[in-house]
Amino acid sequence: GIKVTMITGDHAGTATAIAREMGIIAAHASAAVTGAELEAATDEQLRRIVESGDVFARTSPEHKIRLVRALQHNREVVAMTGDGVNDAPALKAADIGVAMGTTGTEVAKRAAVLVLADDNYATIVAAVRQGRVIFDNIGKFLRYLLSSNLGEVATVFFGVVLAAQLGLDRAVESGELVVPLLATQILWINLVTDAAPALAMGLDPEIDDIMARPPRRRGDRILDRAAWLRIGRVGLVMAVCALAAIDLHLPGGLFPGQGDIELARTAGFTTLVFAQLFNALNARSLRSSALRGLFTNAWLWGAIVLAAVLQALVVNVPALQQAFGTAPLSPAQWAVCVALGSVVLVVEELAKAARRLFSSRPGETP
Repeated sequence: GIKVTMITGDHAGTATAIAREMGIIAAHASAAVTGAELEAATDEQLRRIVESGDVFARTSPEHKIRLVRALQHNREVVAMTGDGVNDAPALKAADIGVAMGTTGTEVAKRAAVLVLADDNYATIVAAVRQGRVIFDNIGKFLRYLLSSNLGEVATVFFGVVLAAQLGLDRAVESGELVVPLLATQILWINLVTDAAPALAMGLDPEIDDIMARPPRRRGDRILDRAAWLRIGRVGLVMAVCALAAIDLHLPGGLFPGQGDIELARTAGFTTLVFAQLFNALNARSLRSSALRGLFTNAWLWGAIVLAAVLQALVVNVPALQQAFGTAPLSPAQWAVCVALGSVVLVVEELAKAARRLFSSRPGETP
């Protein structure tokens, strides 16, 4: 999605031959636009010329600035490369001035935003790729944290609002309102599932074919409409699964249960932890399946395993049970909690499959 344009002071024939050899223009493409033609063109004519022109020869520093401004007027983001003193004005006028670090003059380096230390244009491609990876990882980080925290908020909110339907209002003899999660349990979830997995996403490698996408538009946000819809959907699914786990272990709710409030809270607490761990796999891409590049981030898997082990300790170690208000779970109850937590993964896999099927756009990675 990045168009390469050659602007040089060399002869038009030389510039055209090199451009054809480098693949900038096709073999049958017309010759380069010369500086004399640029001189004769009005600003309006120049804006039309730059839409189709790929090679400009016999240009002066003034022509380079005009070309940059014409492209900017056409709402293009312009990166200008150069090494000489005469390139400095155009480097300064461009959105991103890129100077050569080895052969470039000091004037060009000071005028530029970026300096290529190795004078290698392939480094520009690598930098674009890495920049897109970093931007994607910021989005993953935010989607994961916001959806996970929304799941916690929704669990507590709907647990209080729907206490009668879940059997929470009859969980204690006093008849007082019973919250579905204790404050210490919520803090534990934030500590175990929000910290390490979210930080590991900052080290996530490329999942989708990032360089196959067109560049982002100027007005695009890190969290667009699709991302916010996903955050809301995932948060609600987490809450439903956690409250279902609570209801399954309490008498008097939608599902028959035989446990007490400590057991029910532990089940909901554990389900929410595993739902967020499964959500860490979901958040790595808005479109690609969680199975794609599943084991490419060892840090993320380390964080998930660590969180699962710590959760097992909180549920099974007596001292921690007393501190966090948990009760031991049987193997069958553990299986139910993990299965309910995995519903988040299943729902998102179906949503991604539908999005790939019905909303694929030209140039966008499926």
